[in-house]
Amino acid sequence: MIKKTIGLEKNLYDYLLSVSLREPEILTQLRQETAELPMAIMQISPEQGQFMALLVKLLGAKKTLDIGVFTGYSSLVVALALPADGKIVACDVSEEYTNIARRYWQQAGVADKIDLNIAPALETLDRLLTTGEAESFDFAFIDADKGNYENYYERSLQLIRPGGLIAIDNVLWSGKVADPEIQDNQTKKIRVFNQKLHQDSRITLSLVPIADGLTLARKN
Repeated sequence: MIKKTIGLEKNLYDYLLSVSLREPEILTQLRQETAELPMAIMQISPEQGQFMALLVKLLGAKKTLDIGVFTGYSSLVVALALPADGKIVACDVSEEYTNIARRYWQQAGVADKIDLNIAPALETLDRLLTTGEAESFDFAFIDADKGNYENYYERSLQLIRPGGLIAIDNVLWSGKVADPEIQDNQTKKIRVFNQKLHQDSRITLSLVPIADGLTLARKN
């Protein structure tokens, strides 16, 4: 995992941010606090967050999924982009990290938009399906345990409406997916997942080399 777009030299990356990033102060504060944590590498990059907010606005999204909350940057950036009646169903298992998220959601005035579920994400997604919420979501962001990416994707594909969008993080895995000498279990699973989506006729596909690689899958 990586906190900035791969493949850019520092001076070019800094320039990219200087002419494009419009990060609200509340997001900057959250990013800076998260940077002090032992697992700070799990934080998405600010340019990726801004890109996701743009996608949400382009979709006219009102109902979204956030699978893997961590300290809440992705859910906060999406919540700020949603209309006043927008809703996020957020999934995570960590009370510790999501307590930070809750604090920033409150400060930003968007806590009422976010339904946080502290439980294994598959349980939450399956509950949504069994309670009749299939094809009712506009957007989903997947950034949780990599071994379950295929399961999260399949559930999200059922929950997203036709024309809705699934965004999946870390699909370039710090470049490891392109190195045949790297054969650890997580890397292999991401390779298999990427190949699955490449062949999936249910979606329109684009892999964007922003941050650590962001796959965009539009449900046909």
